[in-house]
Amino acid sequence: MTGFYYFCGHEQWQPETLVRHAVIAEEAGFDGLVVSEHFHPWVDDHSAAGFAFATIAAMAQATTRVRIVTGVTTPLFRYHPGVVAQAAATLDRLSAGRFDLGVGTGENINEGPLGYPFPGYAERAGRMREALQIMRRLLDGEKLTFDGQWYRTDRAKLYSPPLHRMELWMASGGPKSSALAAELADGIITSVKVPAETMENVIEPARIAAAAAGRPSPKVLATRWSILAHSHEEAWQALRSWRGLRAPGRLEAVDPKDLRERADAMPRDEVLGRYAIVGDAASMVATYRPLVADVAADIVAFQVASLDQEAAIRMMGREVLPALRGE
Repeated sequence: MTGFYYFCGHEQWQPETLVRHAVIAEEAGFDGLVVSEHFHPWVDDHSAAGFAFATIAAMAQATTRVRIVTGVTTPLFRYHPGVVAQAAATLDRLSAGRFDLGVGTGENINEGPLGYPFPGYAERAGRMREALQIMRRLLDGEKLTFDGQWYRTDRAKLYSPPLHRMELWMASGGPKSSALAAELADGIITSVKVPAETMENVIEPARIAAAAAGRPSPKVLATRWSILAHSHEEAWQALRSWRGLRAPGRLEAVDPKDLRERADAMPRDEVLGRYAIVGDAASMVATYRPLVADVAADIVAFQVASLDQEAAIRMMGREVLPALRGE
């Protein structure tokens, strides 16, 4: 059965607001939360960037049922993978075993501001290969001495271990990341716009790689962006914290001001055209149903922008989730 998660975006909302959204999402009937982890947001004028691990700790205390997964953190530069494993284990204990760890190869907007390099994909993938091994082994209770190309540990051990076998999820937008996730992670996090393209570029390569490695196919957490609005003007206002996400050069940018300026120089229709604009519950159901029916995702995550976020969460719980569950 598909699980339905609500996306909590640190790039838009202050941490105290996100904790309130988490409580409302649990009350509305969501099965879990996907929580982004950023140092910088995507624009500099309508934005936020709280410390996600602290926010998740507060969410863990404020909720009782929903699962929580990072979507995603990068265990390559700002954090040693051992420190990420330690944070994840602590969050698992604070949530009574409800936390799973989502990781990705990152963007420069989170690493560059702190003086870290942001190399090409080949190096980042090499780092991720080592990071996944380190995190898995530490989370599984090993006292680990590791001597890799990028990371080392000397008898490292988590003395506050997780309460359950934590799943590792890796973000993927293409076959190379899918193959790596299939080999070393439990699941894939992927953003879907055209389901057939996701199947071809992400899901099928993962299945092939998993079979070659003698492993089960990884689980799939499929996300999709939508804007709940009744006009293009309302949609643009709802999207203002996220408009830099679709600006050119987003992977390499350091300053949210640059992305905001690039986005505002683009035609609005071009920016809005990269999101699904939905005006009511029925159109939102139609937007997300392919992630259930066509992608067959184990988890579907709603990344929704609205001028009234709390009302949107409640509407999704009241009308959208029951329709997708067939209730």
